[in-house]
Amino acid sequence: MVPFSFAGRDLLALGSGALFWPARGAVLVADLHFEKASWYARGGQMLPPYDSLATLADLTALVETLRPREIWCLGDSFHDDEGCDRLPDAAQARLRALTGAAAWTWITGNHDAGMVDRCGGVVVDEAEVDGLILRHEALPDEVRPELSGHFHPKLRLRVRGRSVSRRCFIATAHKLILPAFGALTGGLDAAHPEIVRAVGPGAEALIPVEDRLLRFPLAA
Repeated sequence: MVPFSFAGRDLLALGSGALFWPARGAVLVADLHFEKASWYARGGQMLPPYDSLATLADLTALVETLRPREIWCLGDSFHDDEGCDRLPDAAQARLRALTGAAAWTWITGNHDAGMVDRCGGVVVDEAEVDGLILRHEALPDEVRPELSGHFHPKLRLRVRGRSVSRRCFIATAHKLILPAFGALTGGLDAAHPEIVRAVGPGAEALIPVEDRLLRFPLAA
């Protein structure tokens, strides 16, 4: 975990793409996309059906390590509105145990906006928490400090002749986009015009590495 400051709040960035907010004892994650593989399978595109189990294992390990009081999921937690129903019984029970062990809030995303049952927890469209706006997709005209997901940002670099891709946070003075936490999520280039449009000028890609935060300015 690497400490850094955003909008006057002390946060910790994890290589997994999660954030920890010590003052609130809160974990924030974005874009879990539970049951994405099974959604594709219904259309005939067969993928290994282990994405939800892998994401759930990572999420469980995170909770067991940090023991948060709050968990905030910033949208697209399931790949579609029926994702919770398709979770295997054991996985669904495991998720319900997690949502029952902390103050768990699901923020709606474009993939799961109509879902009623998210295996426990509370569902909201967005939230304001201690002056920070939590929502799924960044609003370009939002002037308040904002945390969001949606874009699955990844930084792609050439290192010693090889292409390297790492999930990253995108940050400006008032906007912070989290990378996708899910195991089967892919990623959009950090300098993609849609990301730059959403956050405005002066953006940086942030990659936590051991005890430091690597910063890469993005072209406007």
